[in-house]
Amino acid sequence: MDVGQITAIVTGGCSGLGHATAVALRDAGARVALFDLDAASGEQRVNELGAEHTRFYNVDVRDEAQVRSAIDDVKSKFGDLHVCINCAGIAPAKRTLDKEGAAAPLEDFQRTVDINLIGTFNVARLAAQAMSQQATLNDDGERGLIINTASVAGYEGQIGQTAYAASKGGIISLTLPMARDLCSLGIRVNTIAPGVMGTPLLLAMPEKVQDALSSNVPFPKRLGYPKEFAGLVKHMITNSYLNGETIRLDGGLRMPPK
Repeated sequence: MDVGQITAIVTGGCSGLGHATAVALRDAGARVALFDLDAASGEQRVNELGAEHTRFYNVDVRDEAQVRSAIDDVKSKFGDLHVCINCAGIAPAKRTLDKEGAAAPLEDFQRTVDINLIGTFNVARLAAQAMSQQATLNDDGERGLIINTASVAGYEGQIGQTAYAASKGGIISLTLPMARDLCSLGIRVNTIAPGVMGTPLLLAMPEKVQDALSSNVPFPKRLGYPKEFAGLVKHMITNSYLNGETIRLDGGLRMPPK
């Protein structure tokens, strides 16, 4: 696919990795729909990226009706939907038992899985349904691409990351079967598993905190740049032979227990 000719949905598109991805795609000429819960930031992002080719939708990724309605509107505004990038998520930290021996609240675990894993699947399945009804784009019979965001925590979750690691491990595990489910329709599915990334929230932390986070990265010995995540998204869009894969973007990092 040609990045400059696509329409893409980016969940969590108003901040962090989602925002960096939206900027990179829009700079390349793509039409971009931002799905997020931050309405104030959404208006600002649309103004930054250009209202003619950017739309914001106040969407909870867990809500089927909201996602369906937003996808329908994206198609009515921009035509076919070619790419869906799922970046929306939360990253709470809570031990299974706290220092007093009390069990972690079940609702905290449930909320993390609901947003990160079930929300990702909800948007992906509805985007795939929309893509499946379109004409093919090229001689390969390609109709669309879904890119989900996992984490290295899905492989090596740290202390306190039971909920986060479980949700991201689920995304890793669904990548290949979802790709297999959709291959006959010409829809590819890939996942990116970032390591410690220099999002604006993290970069606002004290330098010693940033140094501690990046100290275990073999090379380059730093936090990852959001633009590097966005660059991998663009490569996945243009490389039609890349399918059913989860790619770690982590500088060779293998997470220690804490």
